[in-house]
Amino acid sequence: MKSGRFIFSHILRFLPIYEFNQCVDRYNGNYRSRSFSCYDQFICMAFAQLTGRTSLRDIEICLRSVSSKLYHVGIRGKISRSTLADANEDRDWNIYYDFAQILIPKAQKLYAGSQLSIDVGNELYALDSSTIDLSLSVFPWAKYKTSKGAIKLHTLLDLRGNIPSFIVITDGKVSDVKIMDEIFWEAGSIYLMDRGYLDFARLYHITTSGAFFVTRLKKKIKWKRVRSQPADKENGIICDQTIILECDKFYKNYPIHLRRVKYYDRELDKLLVFLTNNFSLSALTIAKLYKQRWQVELFFKWIKQHLKIKSFYGTSANAVKTQIWIAICVYLLIAIIKKTLKLDESLYTLSQIFSLSLFERTQCLKGFIKQDYTNLIPDGSEQLSLLGS
Repeated sequence: MKSGRFIFSHILRFLPIYEFNQCVDRYNGNYRSRSFSCYDQFICMAFAQLTGRTSLRDIEICLRSVSSKLYHVGIRGKISRSTLADANEDRDWNIYYDFAQILIPKAQKLYAGSQLSIDVGNELYALDSSTIDLSLSVFPWAKYKTSKGAIKLHTLLDLRGNIPSFIVITDGKVSDVKIMDEIFWEAGSIYLMDRGYLDFARLYHITTSGAFFVTRLKKKIKWKRVRSQPADKENGIICDQTIILECDKFYKNYPIHLRRVKYYDRELDKLLVFLTNNFSLSALTIAKLYKQRWQVELFFKWIKQHLKIKSFYGTSANAVKTQIWIAICVYLLIAIIKKTLKLDESLYTLSQIFSLSLFERTQCLKGFIKQDYTNLIPDGSEQLSLLGS
């Protein structure tokens, strides 16, 4: 008989339990809970995320099938669909939000030395949002359109490791630019964002904070050229200009010079116009940096494909936010395991291994993962490059 801990137990050992209990106590999460603690709830929901369970009944059936093993992974309470549903509805989602805020700096610290494909010496962040469509009749609180509901995940992704350093969940009606007011802009860092964040008052706040931004310029924005720098046309740079905003409304919000870089992307056969407040990097570097913004799109694609955040186990705002924040905690946990154990496997590979082996035993998690598991990944499956190295 194979000895050692269950794979699930090995995974959960990477969780800071003391800090988790502090989050629970902060919101009295275990108040009047006799048999099903917040930690039980977290483990059940983490199991659902790691194995791709589709419903509360699915979670209940699968966990009861291994009931003799649950004590060894830390579940002390009785598993039932109604108990888990009540926990998701009633226990404050902020417990798991706060816990994610503990895991984020732990993951960022582990990936702090990771190399970027374009390393300019600055910290790089990509800002974007992703919309998850919901039925308004089932989720009436998720306002979006007259006949349609949705929520948005506003995310600031640390590109040194692709760790979400800031996430806000709102209903679909909240505009992207409003989220910029909640972000602390780190001096010296570079923030990559699309045209949806082109608000000059907020961009000026980034500049006065000592940080840099790279975004796209809209055609309707009126500007005046101050001077031009030599353009590296062989590498696609059409022009590199210092400009000032012409319209009084825009000039009032951003009264200093900006840099406009026009670039022809041969791969996409597309002309792109970038706007930045960074005058020290080359125009080609500015264009290449903006391409890194795609990593936040890959992040959204990854969590939507491999975690349960598109279909939900409950219908209240509390249940939905609880599920999303636990999903983010699971993502961070896998990222922490990958770096701590110095694994070469991608997040996709790790998630596939864990999904099929949570209740297998092993003495060493790293040794177990290093076995030949190529047969777990179907031929032709799409493997994203996120955290692939």
